[in-house]
Amino acid sequence: MKDEFRNYYVRIGINLRKARVKKNWTQDELANRCSVNSAKISKIENAREDYMFSTLIELCKALDIDVSYLLNKQEPGEN
Repeated sequence: MKDEFRNYYVRIGINLRKARVKKNWTQDELANRCSVNSAKISKIENAREDYMFSTLIELCKALDIDVSYLLNKQEPGEN
């Protein structure tokens, strides 16, 4: 991944993990609800690999969140 985009990948990973944990799901449980394997989910959450936008859409559908949530710096009400 390009260095100039690293902060976005980190932010997306953090927010993906927050959404998953909020549902009390493991990476395996999320993987079972979509066609993304748990190893890929781990790589996304830890900003270790580039991925396709369609992968994010699939994860968001499984988590019932809008893709824009993944780019938020913080949730409303968080400090």
